[in-house]
Amino acid sequence: MYRLKARALLVRGAPDARAEAQSLLDQALTTARSQDAKSLELRAAMDTAELWIAQNKREQARDFLAPIHAWFTEGFDTHDLRQAKALLDQLR
Repeated sequence: MYRLKARALLVRGAPDARAEAQSLLDQALTTARSQDAKSLELRAAMDTAELWIAQNKREQARDFLAPIHAWFTEGFDTHDLRQAKALLDQLR
């Protein structure tokens, strides 16, 4: 829910949306990690990376997303992993 709320804030473009979205994405990452929910962690990491790309933090976004993507050893044909790979390719 944190991740989805962050996305909604960014779409609306409210003042201070980026700061609040970052806070929500941080909560999403913390929650996913505490539950060992790697797929949810990947989704939150992709949203974080996209936020950082919009803030011209491309290298930071790549360095953040790459190790989370690398954790996966199977399921590379799933939508989430294909999307993460495409995002990483865009950042290279």
